[in-house]
Amino acid sequence: MVRRFARYESVCLLRALFDDYQHCVCPSDFILQKRYFTALTFFLRIVPARFLLEKRHDCAILRKRKLPAAKEQTMGLRINQTAPDFTAETTQGSINFHEWIGDGWAVLFSHPKNFTPVCTTELGAMAGIENEFRKRGVKIIGISVDPVESHSKWKNDIKVATGFDVEYPLIGDRDLKVAKLYDMLPADAGDTSEGRTPADNATVRSVYVIGPDKKIKLILTYPMTTGRNFNEILRAIDSIQLTAKHQVATPANWQQGEDVIITAAVSNEDAIQRFGSFETVLPYLRKTKQPTA
Repeated sequence: MVRRFARYESVCLLRALFDDYQHCVCPSDFILQKRYFTALTFFLRIVPARFLLEKRHDCAILRKRKLPAAKEQTMGLRINQTAPDFTAETTQGSINFHEWIGDGWAVLFSHPKNFTPVCTTELGAMAGIENEFRKRGVKIIGISVDPVESHSKWKNDIKVATGFDVEYPLIGDRDLKVAKLYDMLPADAGDTSEGRTPADNATVRSVYVIGPDKKIKLILTYPMTTGRNFNEILRAIDSIQLTAKHQVATPANWQQGEDVIITAAVSNEDAIQRFGSFETVLPYLRKTKQPTA
């Protein structure tokens, strides 16, 4: 009976110690708490209850100290999440992003700083194929971590370097608001573009394809030294728009007009009705002609 009571007392102390420990570490650190509890359970058989009581006293003292607040863990943007809405100044006036997109598609592509060599070529390249995006019902908009007034001067350099006029809007992100909203800069990056170098903003190199439902369909992020391939973005948009309309997927290196893959959700009988004939390469890989309707 005495041994049973001692064990009961030890278990009570262990639970109380664990309760105190939860206040000594970040409450969200569940894995660390679980490991701590498991270790104490193991040593319960060999550690006297008096020792646990002493440790509980130590932890209670620690709990009274002011610990630094745990940093909030936030998830970055993901495909199929709603693209964050915002209001911003652009080279074509103030816009509300979702209203500007309307019922169509949009591409938002970002730049770390004005008057940077790679970005200068990219903005010009995008201007040169803007009509290709327009054919697909896609609006394009750029953003750079600089004021709008600086964008207007940069457009002249872009014309000299590439031969193309930038006629699509460029967002001025003077206060880093949009860069932070789209998880391209950390929350503690400050609130002004003044004094920041391209290296400070090196992560502001992303492309977002956004659908009519305002959901993010594609995210690409490039290093500063690698110019973006906008023909690849057009290819991806062709695939995204096709697969949104038909129950198909596109294989590696697919180009417009090439064969597509029938998704697993479509039975063989349904596939014949929808697409006509198809080729069974593997039990889970069936190819057919690209739907045109």
